[in-house]
Amino acid sequence: MVYCYETSDGVVVERMFPMGKAPQRIRTADGAEAVRSFAAEGASVPATKGWPMTCYASGVNAEQAGALRKELADMGVPTQVTSDGDPVYRDARHRRKALKARGIVDRNSFL
Repeated sequence: MVYCYETSDGVVVERMFPMGKAPQRIRTADGAEAVRSFAAEGASVPATKGWPMTCYASGVNAEQAGALRKELADMGVPTQVTSDGDPVYRDARHRRKALKARGIVDRNSFL
């Protein structure tokens, strides 16, 4: 099974262990200590694949990009917004918070 570990710098690494045999802490290839990350394991998309994600479906008109950027920052979810008006989500948790802040429900995301 694949297990996720996160360093103090926020870098997520994946390791394979037999089910139930994963340690709570590991050393990465560069010697940094990483702690098992249940949040990364529970993400609907593997933590190291697919992120960051530019979301066209929750985007706005290009002229409203600045307003969306400010709105999300004011709601406590600072988010990069492209010049075309599309938000760029860093990870599944960030996406979930940003969509919730805007009152958007994604019925297919299992969030």
